[in-house]
Amino acid sequence: MATLKPTSRYAGARGQTPALAELVDSVRAVVTEGRSAADTAAAVGERLGPYLSREDLLRPDQREGDQDAYRQHLLHAEEDGSFSLVSLVWLPGQRTPIHDHVAWCVVGVHQGAEVEIRYRLVGDGARQYLVPAHTGVNPLHSTCGFAPPGDIHEVHNDSDAKAISIHVYGADIRQLGSSVRRRYDLPVKAG
Repeated sequence: MATLKPTSRYAGARGQTPALAELVDSVRAVVTEGRSAADTAAAVGERLGPYLSREDLLRPDQREGDQDAYRQHLLHAEEDGSFSLVSLVWLPGQRTPIHDHVAWCVVGVHQGAEVEIRYRLVGDGARQYLVPAHTGVNPLHSTCGFAPPGDIHEVHNDSDAKAISIHVYGADIRQLGSSVRRRYDLPVKAG
C-alpha cells in the first residue's frame, strides 16, 4: 500500500466537549510542572488513559475519516505552544510513513486498535538503514509515549474497521501542521 499523507481539519478549541476540556486541563497541569520530556510523556499518558473509554470525549465531526488518507483533527493547541491534542482517524489499511517527531508524544487508542512498528537507525553516512526493533498492537484504551531521540516508527490500521487515536504532542501543531520531524525512505533490513 502506498504511503499516505494525513489530511487535516483544524477544529481548534471551538466546541470542545466537557470531557475534552477536562483532559486539556489535566494535561496542562502536567506540562507546566517542567519535567523532562520522557517524564512528561509518561505522566501525560497516565492522565490520558481514563479518557479513552469516554464516548463523550469527541464530537461526531472529530471522528470523521477520509477515504484518501488518515485524518488529523486538531482538538486543542495551548496558547503558549507547549502542547497540542489531535484525534487521528484511520480507515482500514491506512498508514503513516516511517517517521520521527519534533517533540515528546503520547498516543491513546480511543476506538479500534493500531499496529506500530518501531525502528532503529543503523549505519552511518550514505550506508544507513532501518532495523525493526519492535512490532506490536496498541489495543483499545491503551497508551504509549516516547520522546526523541529513538522515536522512529510507523503506524497502521490493519483491521476492517475504523480506528481513532488521541495524540498529545509537546509542540504547537497549529504552527507545524504535523508532529513529524522527518520521514525515512531508507531500506529496512532484518536485525
